[in-house]
Parts: sequence; C-alpha cells; structure tokens
Amino acid sequence: MAVIYNDEKQIFHLQTKGTSYVMQVVRNKYLLHLYWGKRVQNYCGTRSIILKNRGFAPNPQENDRDFSLDTLPMEYPHGGNGDFRSCAFGIREQNGSRICDLSYVGYEIMKGKPKLEGLPCSFGSEEEVSTLKIHMKDKISGLSVFLLYGVFENADVITRSVVFENHGNSPLTLTKMLSMSVDFRESGFKVMTLYGAHNNERNVDLRPLKSGMVQIESLRGTSSPQQAPFMALLEANASEESGNIYSANFVYSGNFTALAQADAFENVRFQMGMNPWNGEWYLEPNEKFFTPETVMVFSSQGLNGMSQIYHNFYQHNLIRSKFAFQPRPILINNWEATFFDFNEDKLLALADKAAQTGIELFVLDDGWFGHRDNDDSSLGDWVTDKRKLPLGLSHLSDEIHNRGLKFGLWFEPEMISRNSELFRNHPEYALHTEGRPYTFGRGQLVLDLSNDEVCRYVIESVSKVLRETKIDYVKWDMNRHLTDVGSINFPMERQGEIFHRYVLGLYKILEELTTEFPDILFESCSSGGGRFDPGMLYYMPQTWCSDNTDAVCRMKIQYATSFTYPVVTMGAHVSEVPNQQTGRVTPLQTRGQVAMSANFGYEIDLTKLSSEELDEIKKQVAFYKDIRNTIQFGKFYRIKSPFDENVAQWNFVSGDGSQAVAFHFEILSQPAAPIKILKLKGLDADAVYRDISTGYEYGGDELMYSGISVPLEKKDFRSVCFRFVKVN
Repeated sequence: MAVIYNDEKQIFHLQTKGTSYVMQVVRNKYLLHLYWGKRVQNYCGTRSIILKNRGFAPNPQENDRDFSLDTLPMEYPHGGNGDFRSCAFGIREQNGSRICDLSYVGYEIMKGKPKLEGLPCSFGSEEEVSTLKIHMKDKISGLSVFLLYGVFENADVITRSVVFENHGNSPLTLTKMLSMSVDFRESGFKVMTLYGAHNNERNVDLRPLKSGMVQIESLRGTSSPQQAPFMALLEANASEESGNIYSANFVYSGNFTALAQADAFENVRFQMGMNPWNGEWYLEPNEKFFTPETVMVFSSQGLNGMSQIYHNFYQHNLIRSKFAFQPRPILINNWEATFFDFNEDKLLALADKAAQTGIELFVLDDGWFGHRDNDDSSLGDWVTDKRKLPLGLSHLSDEIHNRGLKFGLWFEPEMISRNSELFRNHPEYALHTEGRPYTFGRGQLVLDLSNDEVCRYVIESVSKVLRETKIDYVKWDMNRHLTDVGSINFPMERQGEIFHRYVLGLYKILEELTTEFPDILFESCSSGGGRFDPGMLYYMPQTWCSDNTDAVCRMKIQYATSFTYPVVTMGAHVSEVPNQQTGRVTPLQTRGQVAMSANFGYEIDLTKLSSEELDEIKKQVAFYKDIRNTIQFGKFYRIKSPFDENVAQWNFVSGDGSQAVAFHFEILSQPAAPIKILKLKGLDADAVYRDISTGYEYGGDELMYSGISVPLEKKDFRSVCFRFVKVN
C-alpha cells in the first residue's frame, strides 16, 4: 500500500518503490515529522521523539518544559506560539492577531489524485497514485488546513500541496502559504540551487549548510532566470552516482521561495512555496485557497538517480500535451537570420533552403504583427502587418506547407506596448498601481492578467490568429518581469493578491488555448529559459532553454537544466558565428552536436551559407533523425561536468536499450594534452555494442568501466560523437 496508517500509534507511513515518508500525531494534536529517506518495509518506531528541556524554548503546557514546538520536528509549522524557526504559513485576523495553533482533526486516504483549483499539477490513475489528506484546524480563527500528499508509488515521487478553508465567521488574511515543509533531525547537508541571468541561465551553486539559512527566491512575478524553483539537500558524500539527496521542485510560474534552515541543535528545516512578499490572500468565510504543488524526490543513487526520477515523472505525470511522447520536429527560426527586417520573399527563400536540408518546421518569430519594426511597438495588436506580408499570414502559411514544412508563429501575449492600438484604446489593461508612474522594461508594459476582461482579450485575439491560419507550433514568449503590481479592479485588502492572480490568469489563458488547439505544439519562452518551471511544462511540453545559443555556454545551460527536466523539454538551436551573445566562433559540427543533445533546430540564415556548410547541415539533420527517439525519449546520463573541467561528456540510451549515443566536448585545446577517456553509462553490461562509425564491437561492461579513448586533435571547441547499436 502507498499509504499505511497505524491507528494505535497514529503513524502515517507513505511508501514509494524507493522512499518512505513517516509522520506521527503526538498528544492527539501535533503532527510531527519522523523520517524521509530510503524505503523501509515497516516503520516500528526507531526514530522516536526524544524530549529535552532547552533554554529559551517556550512550552505550550505550563508544567511540561521538555515539550517545545521550537525543538520538535513539525510537519507544517505555524508561528506565534513557540516555534521561532521559519513557519510554513501565517494568518492575520480582523483584530490584527497573527497567532495560529493547529490541532490534528483527522485524515482521509483516496485512490487517485484531485486537481488543484486553477493550478497545474501532476496527475495519475487510481492505480498510479494515492492521496493522503490530513485535516488540521485552528479552533479560535476557524481556519482549516488540509495537507495533501500525492504518493506515486512506482514513479518514486511524493507531491505536496495545501488547501486553506475559512470555517470561521470573519474574513482572515493568509500572509504566508508554503506548500512544503520538512524537518530533518540531522545536519551536514550541502545545498544545491540553480541560479543565473538572461543569457546565463541555470548555473550550479553548491554550498554547505552550517548554521542559519540558505534561501533563494523570486520577486519578479515569475520563476525567473535568476533563481530556478528548485532546491536539493545533499548528504556529505553524495555525488552524481551515489549518496542520499532530498530535493523539491515547485509547479508554479510566479514568485516563490525555497530555504534550508539549520538550528542550534543540528536540525534542518527544508521549505518551498509561494513567496510571502506581497503575496497575501484575503479569505472570506467558506472560501478556499489552494497552494501550488511541490514535487518531492528522494534519491539514494545520487544526482543521476534524482534526475531519472524527475525526467520519468514529468514525461508521464505532468506534461499533459499529446506531444509528450511524439517526436519533436527539427525547426528553422528566422530571428537571427532576419530580425525585424523581412518580407514574404525573404522568408520563402529561407524556407526553400530549409526544405532542401530536410528541416521540418519553419518558425516566424517577432515582427509579423501591428507596425512592428523594433521592440518598442505593437505588442497586443495581433493583426498581420500587411507592409511585410501583403498577402496575409495565411498565404505565407500555405506557401510554407506547400514546401513540405510545418509552420510556427511567435507571440508575446502577456505584454502590451505603449505604442499600440490596444494601449490607446485600453490603457487600463496595463498592470499598474493607480497614481504611480509606469516602469518600463524592454520598452513594454505587462498586461493585467488578474483582470478577466484582459484574459478574455488575450484568448480571443490569439485564438483568432490560430483559427484563421494553419499553425502547427507556437512560441509563447515573455520578455520582462512584473513591476507596478496593482489593479484598479480589486479593493485595498486584495492588492496583495495581484501577483498570484496574474499567474492564475495566465493559467486560465493557457488552459483554454491548449484545450482548443491540442494539435499545436506550444513552446514556452521568457527571453530564453527565464520561466523554465514545471507549471509551464504542464501546458507547454517544451521550453526555449536560453537566448544564448553559444555552444560552449549551452553545454553548461543544458547540463544544469537536465538535473530536473528531460532533454525533450529543452529547445536548442544552431546559430551563426561569431555568436551574437559571446562573439565566440565555434565549429558548425560542435554547434550541431550540442544542439542535437536536446530538441534540435537552427537559427541561422541558410541563404548565406556555402554549399559545404549546407551539406554539413543536411548531414546533421539526417543524423538527428536517426537518433531522435534516443535523444528525446531515451535516458540521459551526465558523465563529466563543463562546470568543473575543460571537458563536457554525456550520453543517451534508447528506451529499449538498443542504441546509445555519446558526446565528448573539449572546450580549449591544451599543449601536451592528456588522452581523454569517455566512460558511458546506462548500458547493458552483458551485451555487445557495435560502433557505427568503425564497425568495432565492445562489451557494455567495457564501454562503461574501461571506457573508450577519445582521439586527440589540436582544435578549440571540438566535439566527438559515438553511436553504438546493441548486437545481442
């Protein structure tokens, strides 16, 4: 059973195939956390709570100095009555009181998993997932708190979210609403997070947690390139292949926080959820509030084991698109070839070259609408610019399809330009606080998606284009973060809700559009990977990984993204050199092999390439088609990290184990260079594999344990690819 309850000891034991998660109700009131880690068959009480009188640790009962909420491993801690560590939630009553005292009421175990109202969340059949619902209540305010645990037994995942219900007679304000809190009675962890900036997304930060707090957050209205909504605690000996790792990823596309807090007694509190900064919610009597979901993964097999769990879970239990298991097309995007300067003839000339190389999808990027010759105008005016496309968008789409290509289109639907018909007609559609000046980002403002009327405009204007033109793919961009956050449509006491209401409005839009247009492949983008989070993946099965297309930078970006996301979700393109982000000149082969380690495409002017370069692109396209299923739907293994060395290595193994593809990248040439060895992972040790390029055969154990020698070459930014097929 996925959820076991011992009525006599009031112990809940959640079990997946590799994990146990144990809680206990103490004194018929307090829900305490006992264990999260490698699966145990039966929990019989080995990690019992030992009470100890600690100085400056208040006691809920006058004559019991050993019992303090400040020293106990609380399952969902609240503030104001003795626990001085970070609380998981907070309230403010009408009289200003911020104190809450939860008592255990009861539980329910359900087959399957309920949806979270207005939010994306993981899903599964009644055979795949069970849900534990624990009811806690504050008797004075009347607030009920329902802790939801989704237990995916075979997927090895536990999800958490919370439902708040006001059963009192007066409104109250939720001032903090985290989705997850776990107390460990051990320490010595290293904290892993992913940080960065535009064009430099998802660098790896690994720091020791000694005392105090390690906290990351986004206050930008989105999950942001500055901090990914992910945190992992690594035990001291944990590595890529071994050791215990406790991790969480937030299924949400707005402000978030994640923290690890070590106290004086070497206990660690691990939390994740919505950022409480300007994130309140006014809860009327009988109203409910749902927190977004946190995906929790424990791995006893290091970072690789953690990643394999996330990859499998997101593929099967989060991405709901029909494209989750469909091969993604090889595309050409016109942006770096033309920028805003194009017409139909120029686009069709590019499409002709693309068709000749075997590329499958042509994507028209920014500049096709309104009067858009630069990024200062026309956002919100989703009407074809007849100066550039006098015969219309549908005519261009037909011409593209006549060349045997699919057709894709760029939108930035969440934004509005001040120089636009939409702003001239509806300035109130822009997100702003009355009486305050506008703050501009990239010359544009943000639409107020907390307003249902604005959401309806976005849905109808985008739908009109998608209905009138044959569109196979949509790139959904978002190129600035939220400022001036407020809305004239809500009273004073609800202004703290606007950040979250914006995200709910976005999800409402995506729900309607992806439901009406299930045959369109949607790709999310936020100046690249600025909003790469599980919430967006629920609606859009892939994300443009970064605007930085430099092959050397992309090695790191794609490597770190793979810690939580399957490679099929990552958009990766070959661009021109010198690279526009770095000025670096890298070989076409290297650019191709880095990009084909994900969802493959080009962002290059094919009409200006030499015949030799076009021939190489034809070979790259043909090669990727041969390995596409292995790359997109096989297992991915990191071998050597570009963050640590002058070398990056990784390999893929097909789902049926019949094929393996390995890549070796060497960044700078070195004098007296050592011979590099590539040791593959994930092969069948007892099988024999043939190297496609040489015909030589090797044992799977030999390729994994001894490894294959990489030829020497005096060349910067070089790459080598090995492809093996299983012989027996």
